[in-house]
Amino acid sequence: MPEKTLFIKIFQPFAQYRNPFTFYYAQTYPLPPKSTIIGMLQNACDDWYGTKFGIENWWNLKVSVHGGFESFFWNYQNLIKGELDFRGGVLVNKCYRNSGGDGWLPLYGEGITSQRSPVYQQELFNGCLFIFLKGDEEIINKIEKALKKLNKVLSLGRSEDVAFIKHVELFEPSKSIKVEGDLKLTFPTYILQKINKDSQEMNFPIKNQKYPVYSIPVKIIFENNGKKVTHKAEITKTTKRKVEFKSVIYTGHEYNIILSEGNSINVEIYNLPIKNNKEIRIIELFGWL
Repeated sequence: MPEKTLFIKIFQPFAQYRNPFTFYYAQTYPLPPKSTIIGMLQNACDDWYGTKFGIENWWNLKVSVHGGFESFFWNYQNLIKGELDFRGGVLVNKCYRNSGGDGWLPLYGEGITSQRSPVYQQELFNGCLFIFLKGDEEIINKIEKALKKLNKVLSLGRSEDVAFIKHVELFEPSKSIKVEGDLKLTFPTYILQKINKDSQEMNFPIKNQKYPVYSIPVKIIFENNGKKVTHKAEITKTTKRKVEFKSVIYTGHEYNIILSEGNSINVEIYNLPIKNNKEIRIIELFGWL
């Protein structure tokens, strides 16, 4: 079936997109990774495990995310470590500091309780996101319908990070241009460092190596003994969570991308159907996660 492009504008008062490669503090990615966005859409369509639309159809969607947050701040929290269980009507936590008994301690209550670790958590404040989805016409149409008539509150990031859907619309780029030399992007975005095209690896031809690079999750699959989970009831303690990461360049605010000499890139131009008619440029191939 033919492809379609869906534009989604989202407002988030607060957000935290956890970077799993930080340990002594909880860093957030500056923009939501692809896996987080797909998870929100699966929730909106009541299709967490792909039983309706097919799990691979979800991950075959191309995502381009733009925008940013007004500021970030640090939140000091006590996080619970270890494995949780429910025993004798009490929620317990496996706590390795306990030398006696089997190591399980009550999560709440008087006396000795489970171990908590104070951690600094980085959080984002007051954000506006412009998300583009490109993929099979059938699934794009179903996502559009679900977002325009929501039956639940959506979150993007943590469960408390409410996502307010401000605009949803199908539309195509106004034009495609070829760029040499330098390119200025309207909003911060992610650009893939490398792609595979026609069985060949291609690096993004950037000259000014001044941008931060993140390894972000782009695909998450739950498996039991190599078989994909299709329902929440199938998840057990032995279920494996397989995550695929890709390296991306985060362009930040008000930066020009200078291309390596002799290289050019194709760029799609989208005139946003919102106030002030902002223009967003998406780099073909490298700008789609």
